[in-house]
Amino acid sequence: MSLASSKKYEVIVIGAGHAGCEAALAAARMGCTTLVVTANIDTIGLMSCNPSIGGVGKGHLVKEIDALGGEMGKAADTAAIQFRRLNTRKGAAVQATRIQADRQTYRTYMKKALESEPNIEIKQAMVEEFLVDGKKVAGVKTALGEKFFSDTVVVTPGTFPGGLIHIGLTRISSGRAGEAAAGAISNSFADLGFTTGRLKTGTPPRFDGRTIEWDKLERQDGDENPVPFSFSARKITTEQMPCYITYTNEETHRVINENIDKSPLYSGLIKGIGPRYCPSIEDKVVKFPDRSRHQIFLEPEGRNTYEIYPNGISTSLPIEVQHEFSRTMEGLRNVEIMRPGYAVEYDFLDPTQLGATLESKLLENIFFAGQVNGTTGYEEAASQGLIAGINAALRVKGKDPFVLGRSEAYIGILIDDLVTKGVDEPYRMFTSRAEYRLILREDNADLRLGELGHSIGLLSDERIEKFRTRKTALENELARLEKEKVVPNEKTNRILENLGSQRIKKPQSLKEILRRPGFTYEMLGFIDSAANPDISPKLGAQIEMEVKYEGYIKRQKEEVEKLQKFENMKIPETFEYGSIPGLSNEIVQKLSRVKPESVGQASRVSGITPAAISVLLVHIRKTRGLEQEAQLKSSSAS
Repeated sequence: MSLASSKKYEVIVIGAGHAGCEAALAAARMGCTTLVVTANIDTIGLMSCNPSIGGVGKGHLVKEIDALGGEMGKAADTAAIQFRRLNTRKGAAVQATRIQADRQTYRTYMKKALESEPNIEIKQAMVEEFLVDGKKVAGVKTALGEKFFSDTVVVTPGTFPGGLIHIGLTRISSGRAGEAAAGAISNSFADLGFTTGRLKTGTPPRFDGRTIEWDKLERQDGDENPVPFSFSARKITTEQMPCYITYTNEETHRVINENIDKSPLYSGLIKGIGPRYCPSIEDKVVKFPDRSRHQIFLEPEGRNTYEIYPNGISTSLPIEVQHEFSRTMEGLRNVEIMRPGYAVEYDFLDPTQLGATLESKLLENIFFAGQVNGTTGYEEAASQGLIAGINAALRVKGKDPFVLGRSEAYIGILIDDLVTKGVDEPYRMFTSRAEYRLILREDNADLRLGELGHSIGLLSDERIEKFRTRKTALENELARLEKEKVVPNEKTNRILENLGSQRIKKPQSLKEILRRPGFTYEMLGFIDSAANPDISPKLGAQIEMEVKYEGYIKRQKEEVEKLQKFENMKIPETFEYGSIPGLSNEIVQKLSRVKPESVGQASRVSGITPAAISVLLVHIRKTRGLEQEAQLKSSSAS
């Protein structure tokens, strides 16, 4: 049918959670007129579960979002009430940043960011239907019958599609506590031919901090010298708030075991699959009966509230049982619950129906991002939203798509995993998912992605100049450390011994000295007569990592170069796998369903064997040879 409208947008974003905010800001900042349609304007950017951003793997995503020009890192720095650097005693690849956030400050910041963007228009409405013109999505229709038309649509509905909350044996149709579910949009997915499934996530009860005996708990303070998420941030000077630690005990576990039949998880009411790496307290008690206790972090939800988030006791048990088991823990004998914990089931889209740009393979101009793709977590959602928003804008402008590879970014790993392997449980990012962890560190995200962010129009000229200045300083200092020699003499050796390092017997470069175990860039200042005073502690730490892991980084880059030929070998979208002799029916079905875009992507599809890839390579080379032969004959004939 032919569609027309008096007003048309270039990008429509459905939803304004973490994915929706990044998608809308990216599209708008790239010059597209963007409409954000959300069920509740007051919950734009809401942290609906835990009041924290980052962590191992997740912090890497936030740094990459910032390096590309996204907003999450800035919002996190602004709203932070505690900064913690994780895994500082482990290798550089797994060190990560995590902040506790003031939920209301974060929400207010992100709402203002959207409202302040000239190219963004916001409307409060519930989308019920997609408008389709042939094989292309051309807009949306709301519950009030309004029709909004656009060149592209980005779908980021979170847990709202088919949302069902469980508290004990009570079930409530809801996307999250207090807000209506979105049933009609789930039906629209089916009407368009998408395959969907059910997943589950959960949240703990919220405690009244005035009823907690804080003096009986273990205090956990933030870092003395906080490391911000945003590469554009100055020194963090905001006052930090402490978290506290308590533990479950045998009495807690007894109460849970005695009431396990009242849990919808174990009564059969919940059909969706929950996150394996973030289990409910019921799951922990049942599946780990030998554990006598589990650690619980009591995290403040903000500066101006008494509400406390007990990280580690996600539950869907009845409210009276939540009260009972909570009060068995140290410091919580008289605790009052302000909001009950609950589990929420929701519909998600099989992400193998999407390409690496997060555009649907079934219909053109529609992109999906966030929990609707089977992920869990704010950071995973925001990463997808950023990429979907970028690609929606590029589609509008008629430019080449933007895709990050597995060796370029954790964001590339996240999306590649989703679209090639799909999900059978909520997907969460871990550093263990990265094959090339040492070249994908938090500290070098801007070096990896800054130029890309600038080239697509998200990183300002001012920010890219600062980045280039820092990059030049890094390269110059690394070159100087390799060139400058330390001569063995009594003074130098005495300094080295005082620093806990071995004496030298022959001249060594500063780089060789820095490579020693336990030797820091700061220590070089005691023996380096030409030390550069303009090198900041932050840049010094990065220089130290580059030097100490130089050999490993070089090997990983060589591996990337070898594997790149498979990533660059594209597979036509119309490729007929059934015509290839030597492939089993199962492998043909999987490749035909996923439709990998390259041989490298095909190799990562679940169940695809190395033998099948060898057969595929032979057939692609043969096909290319025949095409080239035909082109030569055609040229000769003409």
